Amino acid sequence: MPAPHLVNMRANWAVKLARKLAAIAATVLVGGLLTAALVRMSPGFDSDERLLDARLDSASQAAVRAEYAANRNVARYYVHQLAAMLHGDLGESPSLRRPIAELIVDRLPVTAELMAVGVVGGWTLAFALALPAVLCRRRLASQIAGTFSTCMLCLPPAAIAVLIFSWGGPVRVIVALVLFPRLFDYCRNLLEDAYARPHILMARAKGLRPSRILLRHVLPVTAPQFLALAGVSVSMAFGAAIPVETLCDLPGIGQLAWKAAIARDLPVLVCLTMMITVVTQLCNSASDGAAA
Repeated sequence: MPAPHLVNMRANWAVKLARKLAAIAATVLVGGLLTAALVRMSPGFDSDERLLDARLDSASQAAVRAEYAANRNVARYYVHQLAAMLHGDLGESPSLRRPIAELIVDRLPVTAELMAVGVVGGWTLAFALALPAVLCRRRLASQIAGTFSTCMLCLPPAAIAVLIFSWGGPVRVIVALVLFPRLFDYCRNLLEDAYARPHILMARAKGLRPSRILLRHVLPVTAPQFLALAGVSVSMAFGAAIPVETLCDLPGIGQLAWKAAIARDLPVLVCLTMMITVVTQLCNSASDGAAA
């Protein structure tokens, strides 16, 4: 039989996991309900451009109004939507006239690629500039890297997307440029703190190779903080992907969210809100676990 302390550890771990899952589920449910309520109460929710079509007869106009009337009661609509989701039916988009699950599956690879390139590129650029800024004895390297990071931080993601798109540049690096300044200062501070520790100062004084110091002494010390920031950077990458996909006409989840918001597409917005909330909560939980 397992020892009592192992049983207690497993029980505590199970309780913490259950609490974390319950918190994620509650956040997802509340987020979806708030999204449905905000969309339903937004001005012009009941309006539809199809009603302006003079070719529609009274029966067709009544059918269009019936679509919106079915979603008038937010609580009732949300309960029906959750029940359908539990059976694997995400519903159909009123504005795009396609199943929501099909829209997500078709657009997810574009957003996943954009986010992957953005996260890897942003981390590479931030680390490539933060490390010389810490190791270089002259402060000029740190000042140049800091100035570049500050300038990029002042530019909103939409402005960077417009500039690169208008110049014909690679649009998939836009997310990396958006993430870079948000990661640079944190990386530089972590590296400065690590290189100032006594055992690393001793290793540098003994003449150990910089690569060996970095791989065997610095990265193991800073790994938990870097992993925590990596989880948060995934959420930041998706936030940057929405304006990038919209302005650069990339058919991803961000563009779908924008189109659904413009069209007040309640089913799509609720599904996307719940999906994004799940991803964000899982990334935050992974970050908290790595930091702990």
